[in-house]
Amino acid sequence: MIIKAHAKINIALDVLDRREDNYHNLDMVMVPLDLHDSIDITVLPSVYDTYITCDDVSLETGQYNLCTIASNAMRQKYNFKNQFRIHIHKSIPMSAGLGGGSSDAAAVIHGVCSLLKIKPDPKEIIELCKKIGSDVPFCYTGVPAHVTGVGDVVEPISIAKNYYVLIVKPSEGLSTKTVYQHYDDLEKDHVNVAGVISALASGDEISLATNMGNALERPAISLYPEVEKIKNALKAEGFNLVLMSGSGSSVFALSENYRKMAKAETKFTKMGYTVILTTFHLPEKGK
Repeated sequence: MIIKAHAKINIALDVLDRREDNYHNLDMVMVPLDLHDSIDITVLPSVYDTYITCDDVSLETGQYNLCTIASNAMRQKYNFKNQFRIHIHKSIPMSAGLGGGSSDAAAVIHGVCSLLKIKPDPKEIIELCKKIGSDVPFCYTGVPAHVTGVGDVVEPISIAKNYYVLIVKPSEGLSTKTVYQHYDDLEKDHVNVAGVISALASGDEISLATNMGNALERPAISLYPEVEKIKNALKAEGFNLVLMSGSGSSVFALSENYRKMAKAETKFTKMGYTVILTTFHLPEKGK
């Protein structure tokens, strides 16, 4: 079975406070993209061990890989003995704030449920996702959403326009843990998340440009100034909707103008960046 594991971007990311468990309460707007990894999952008899392979040799495929953690969590929760062969075809850049590892884990959960005919309780499966990683509940749900708590409260939102998305990633990635640690030491920026949700629903691009923001940009830029350089370069190309995704290091621009996006894709690729042109992945109308 092959399952698409869609990347995500944050069109709004606000950090509310730090919890006693050292995690942060978040207030976010997240949108899945057509950009995706492909997860090929096959059931094995219990005499084998689950093993994971990937066509990107830089990816850790052992016990700390989120797909391994997801399959083990499912086995413990639902008391089955089956093992799995899981192959990850990577298209989502790593350490980019695009949720690749979380989406891969969510795809494994969907795959295990389908292959073993498990019909999980919605609340229980989200709780299991939460234990694997903060972005996994959203990736499992797979629709544009207002995401709060530590990523475990996922409320679908409506989006009027399906934008093209130009992703530009510099050579280095950023550690989520390091960015959050740095965030705690700096002046805080906050984001009008309600304004972003309203602008997306109405298709008001001026309001969206005014309100979209990422509270983690300040610490990310202080750690890696190249992020700000890319933001400024995208704005200089005439894009008004520009933001860093997640904890970085990728930056994206939104536009309805495909030709303008394709031209910028060529330009930033020649500059040596990893560049991907994709679109929002929105639910089909009527579903």
